[in-house]
Amino acid sequence: MAQLHSVPARVQARPCETFSGRAHRRLRPYVLGYAGFRSGDGEALAHRILPVSSTTMIVDYEAGGRVVTGPRSDPAVFERTQWGHGVSVGLTPLGVSALLRVPVRELAGAAVPLADLLGRDGEILAERLHAAADWPARFAVLDDLLTARLDGGDAGADRLALRAWARLHEPGAPRVGALAEDLGVSRRGLEMRFRRQVGLAPATVARVARFQRAVSMLVRGRDLPATAVDSGYADQPHFNREVRAMTGLTPTRLCAFLQYRELAPR
Repeated sequence: MAQLHSVPARVQARPCETFSGRAHRRLRPYVLGYAGFRSGDGEALAHRILPVSSTTMIVDYEAGGRVVTGPRSDPAVFERTQWGHGVSVGLTPLGVSALLRVPVRELAGAAVPLADLLGRDGEILAERLHAAADWPARFAVLDDLLTARLDGGDAGADRLALRAWARLHEPGAPRVGALAEDLGVSRRGLEMRFRRQVGLAPATVARVARFQRAVSMLVRGRDLPATAVDSGYADQPHFNREVRAMTGLTPTRLCAFLQYRELAPR
């Protein structure tokens, strides 16, 4: 379940280079995936954070931009905290409690310096990432440090809410009411569980998941009409309104910021 966390706040002359990877099997209940990134010119940039239903660690090991952003349903432009060359780590709600050791609801809509959550581990992580030879080696560093932080911090997790959160990201996900009925809880009960465990309401998670499906299609070069239909919007005007509401940009303008070049494994 890959999600695009952010785009440069200003259109760049050259695309950002990215390199994707999966976490070790032991970490997959906690980590959605890894992404290495380098801006087109290698310089640290201000970014526009997009609506995302997960938590993201950003570690720029050169310019020093290191931050954790929680799930959110609206955009935010980061001018002061900038990054250009580093890694991002997508975390499930379970991963937030187990690896960052805070409830995800405390991070919803927020941005927290990495040092406030990882302490000295954050400095060690940046140093080891900087010393690694390539992206696979950097992902191995992430595997090592994150595995070492697993200490049973997920013991009190609400497994039903986590299962519902995952299902809302699947293609053809049911409506929230139908999902609650399928799981044997009331809609109100599911909403309360989400507030505690996820930080966003289930309807908001479903809305963000649909938006992120559309973004992933646009990144792959799909045209706007096909994206609107295939990602589940009622029609093109509905899609246009949602993109503007969730990004502050028109769909055409958003596409101008989606400049990424995925590097192939060597």
